[in-house]
Amino acid sequence: MSMLVPIVMFGWIPVVLLLFWQLPPRRAVIVAFVAGWLFLPVVAYKLKGLPDYTKMSATCVGILLFTLLFHADRFLSLRLCWADVPMLVWCIVPVGSSLSNGLGLYDGISNSLDTTVTWGFPYLVGRMHFGDFAGMRQLARGLLVGGLVYVPLCLWEIKMSPQLNRMIYGFHIGGFADTVRFGGWRPQVFMTSGLMVGMWMSLTALIGVWLWSTRTVTHLSSYRIGWPVLVLFVTAILCKSMGAVVLLFIGLAVLYATRWFRTPAFVLALALLPMLYATARSVGGWSGDVLLTVSRAVSEKRASSLETRLVNEDLLVNRASARLLLGWGGYDRNRVSDEEGRDVSITDGFWVIALGTRGIVGLGALMWACALPALLLLRLVPAAKWSDPEYAPAAAIAVSILLYAADNLFNAFLNPVFMLCAGGLVALHAGARKRQSGVGPPSPVRRAGTAWAS
Repeated sequence: MSMLVPIVMFGWIPVVLLLFWQLPPRRAVIVAFVAGWLFLPVVAYKLKGLPDYTKMSATCVGILLFTLLFHADRFLSLRLCWADVPMLVWCIVPVGSSLSNGLGLYDGISNSLDTTVTWGFPYLVGRMHFGDFAGMRQLARGLLVGGLVYVPLCLWEIKMSPQLNRMIYGFHIGGFADTVRFGGWRPQVFMTSGLMVGMWMSLTALIGVWLWSTRTVTHLSSYRIGWPVLVLFVTAILCKSMGAVVLLFIGLAVLYATRWFRTPAFVLALALLPMLYATARSVGGWSGDVLLTVSRAVSEKRASSLETRLVNEDLLVNRASARLLLGWGGYDRNRVSDEEGRDVSITDGFWVIALGTRGIVGLGALMWACALPALLLLRLVPAAKWSDPEYAPAAAIAVSILLYAADNLFNAFLNPVFMLCAGGLVALHAGARKRQSGVGPPSPVRRAGTAWAS
């Protein structure tokens, strides 16, 4: 590990300060979040009595600190609403899990604080900074730019193998053998896994295609975005993450079906999918055999991997049933061991991790925290108008959050950027309801081709 790692990690908070000093608040938040997530190293510094210092904790703490210093009115004007309950429950349920397992109040508060920094802080930043449709448009543009910036890095690693993190920061992330897929390389860049990169590229490609096809954004600076979005789309496929590519096409199908048939049914189905899957697998006794049949039609190797995941889900669900309400808490107590004490379980999907550690209370809160933003947007904007330039960015972001939730059924890769988006959509709904009741000014909406709002 090179000396550059601590330099960029502990120098990031001053960089965030500089961004707030030089840029309008929203743009500073977007640049700090996207740049921090994409380029800072995957390391964690242990801080006694505090959550680990990571690239996202540094980013969130920096943004909240400088928002308080320079834009305290955003803190003072923030009002919690019923839609914030799922995220609040998700952040505090570790206290109940620890106490119910005899692990103590200190353990519960520690885990709750860690969850708050990792999940709650990005959500809070979104609540404070992106409470109107202009903010959603600016956020969508920022995510699109983040995807485009990663294109040359991904293409380089697809050709040369995942080496950028070693070249820049002096270490490899994870097992190098995991980067080989379909006879070629799967890019990893500066993220934990190639699966995470594939999901990022797929979701930003979805946003780009939707913004371009709805004529919401036609240019970035003075350049037309048609060809760059096409390159981003192709790069997402070349990342060789089959699950992410499938979700990309599902997301596009949902958006275009909503546009053509002018019905919320497709969005509702996507929002309910993770809940139905978790319910069927945990208490419904569903074996997942249909998924195996479909997967075998595509690839026997992928089917074998899926079968391993399903078998381990069965083991973990059975273990979770003994602490169904609040889970087993931390220290890997949710995992399964044999008679000799050896861990024999594999935890892939985040949903089964949440069920085992925080029970149905925590799992339900997490799933509603991801599903509710899209449902609130449907309540605010009829499905027939989701392709209008005013609302298309919020629609793309809402579907992206739902796809991220669906990815958590089989993977466990945290992406705080989408919690930032979730907080923004909840703020959008809360702000619109206030304006409808006569409180607060109307929300300005920027039309296609205009510059970023401040």
